Order: sequence, then structure tokens, then C-alpha cells
Amino acid sequence: MDSEFSNRQGFNHDRPAAEMQAGGEPASELAGTLRRQDFYYDLPPELIAQQPPARRGDSRLLTLDGASGELGDRWFRNLPELLQPGDLLVFNDTRVIPARLFGRKASGGRFEILIERLLDERRALVHLHASKSPKPGGALRFDAGFTATVLGRHGELFEISLDGDEPWLALLERHGQTPLPPYIRRPPTPEDRERYQTIYARQPGAVAAPTAGLHFDQELLDRLAEQGIEQVFVTLHVGAGTFQPVRVEHIEEHVMHGEWIEVGAATCERIAAARARGGRVIAVGTTVARALETAAQNGGIQPWCGQTRIFIYPGYRFRCVDALITNFHLPESTLLMLVAAFAGRAATLNAYRYAVEQRYRFFSYGDAMFITRRTEPA
Repeated sequence: MDSEFSNRQGFNHDRPAAEMQAGGEPASELAGTLRRQDFYYDLPPELIAQQPPARRGDSRLLTLDGASGELGDRWFRNLPELLQPGDLLVFNDTRVIPARLFGRKASGGRFEILIERLLDERRALVHLHASKSPKPGGALRFDAGFTATVLGRHGELFEISLDGDEPWLALLERHGQTPLPPYIRRPPTPEDRERYQTIYARQPGAVAAPTAGLHFDQELLDRLAEQGIEQVFVTLHVGAGTFQPVRVEHIEEHVMHGEWIEVGAATCERIAAARARGGRVIAVGTTVARALETAAQNGGIQPWCGQTRIFIYPGYRFRCVDALITNFHLPESTLLMLVAAFAGRAATLNAYRYAVEQRYRFFSYGDAMFITRRTEPA
């Protein structure tokens, strides 16, 4: 499979023809009445990757042509074959912080926190799990020996403040635990500190990795640069809300969690230059797609810094992204809905059925997809 490109088109289309309209999309999608269960697929648990591959780049790569729905099997290290000189790869340079900590409340009850966002050096918004939720003013004593005070509650999150002078980042680096996703059912290991992190991570603040970037090693980045494929960065600090399930039946009613992004002026200039020369803008991950589409909400991409709650689902028209590199996503998740908006729902679910049949590895430590954007209807 390393040197051969095997194509599959129309794999296992098992939807009744009466349900389909122009472009191969279900009538309900065109009517704007999509339901959560319209993004369900059956995934055998043994396909959920529990460990990273032996080396970055050793993953498989499923290609999906958004115009035709054609599928192809490759290895991730063959990515340069899919790109052209003048294309621009956009990466998310966020850095995962060791965001999970344990301790006891003043009452003696155990608690676990997962930091959602650092507000400043001493304050943080956290998910706090305990037998009984603490009240404002309550003391938290961490197993590592430092303490914090609960300042208040904001919906499902608690705002807490460190009692000492040492900042959160320093304490987390020494005492925090790598926040592996809930579907990785094992304790984190020292190896995860390095493997659940992109090699270009430099802006600390994420509590989940931008997993499409985990496949890149320095050798691959160098090969791409030598081929004339440019590279640029945005920042989106991935929050634990990325794993939040969609609980409403009609997806339009779902409220997205907020995540902090920065798309700088230099990045915007590089994107504009790529478009001017006929190159494609390729988002490495759904986090990059969300950041770029947020910054392009008024048409052309402009510098943007702040919180985004953009929710991209079928019916959305992409303004900036031409191709997408992404891992496989959970059934009924907002990230799967984003991919379906990019490539078409029927084509996306067809690709996922094919990936299950071909025993691809799923989720954070799993395999990847390279997707070109679906042709917009006239």
C-alpha cells in the first residue's frame, strides 16, 4: 500500500435512492433539519487507538475527494504526493499543558480537576469532579502540596485561584498529568508527555492536542519545504469541551464551547499570497479550520484574536480552507459535523464506513484523512 494508490468510489452506499437529492445529499440536509443521529456511525471499540504508532508518520492516510467522493488508501508519509508547490499548510502551534490534578477538599473528600483555560498566572477555569461540589471560598488542597481557593462557578466550570505566588504553568509542568482523552482507557505514561504533543507546539494553553499535527515529524516538514510547500501557524487552545457531546436532537440548537484563537497579520498575508498565486490553503486539523473560518467571517481573512464559538455543520460555506488534514472523529460529534460540511455528509459517512471496514485506527492516536473540499452547488 506504500507505493500504490488504491481508489474506492461509492463504497457501500446503502441509503435508499428516494432519500437522496442533488449532490448525493439527503433531503433533510438540504432542508436544514439535520438531527444528531444523522451523524452516527458504528465503530467497533477495538478500532479506537490506545497507543500512538511506533513513529510519527507511520499512520495510514485515507484520501477523500470532495468533488467525486472517491476514496484512496495511502500512508501519511506519502502526504507530499498530494500537495503541489505553492500550497500553504496551516498548523496550530498550541501546546498541551499537563492539565489534570488531584487532591482533597477541606472536608476531606477527594477531587479531580481538569483545567479548561488559564485566565492569568494564578486563576483558572476548571472542570471539577468531586462527590459534592465545593462552594465559593472553599479550599482545595492538591496532593502535590499547594492550595487553591474556589472563587465561583460559571455553568459547568469552576473558577479557582492559587494561594501562593508560583504560577499555574510552573506547577502544572512539575505536578500535572497529561490529559489523555476519555476514550483512551489507560493511565498516561511518560511517553505521552512527548507523543500527545506536536513537534512544533510552542504556545501553552491547550488541554487536548490538535491531533492531525501529531503525524508530522521534522523529516516530513523538511521534505514539504523542499518541495515548495509553505508552512504557517495559527493558535487555537483546544479545550476539554471538544469532547462535549451534542445533547440536542436538532444540531442547529447546539451551543458550542468557547476556545481562544489568534490568527496573526503575517499569517493572513501568507494566506492571501497563496491564493493570489493559485495555491491551496490546507488546514492541518479541524482546530485550524475553525480558526481560519472565524477570521474570514467578513469575507477575506483578517487578523483575529479572542474567543470563538463557531459551529460548522452541513450548509456552511467555507471561505478560506481548500483542503483538510484531520483524524477520525467521534460519532455525532461537532468535529464530524465540520468534516461533513466540508466534504458532504453522505461522502463523509461513506468514507467512515470504508475506514471501519479497512480497519483504520480511530481518534487521537489513530490514522488520518486528507480531504479536498466538496464542490459547491451552483
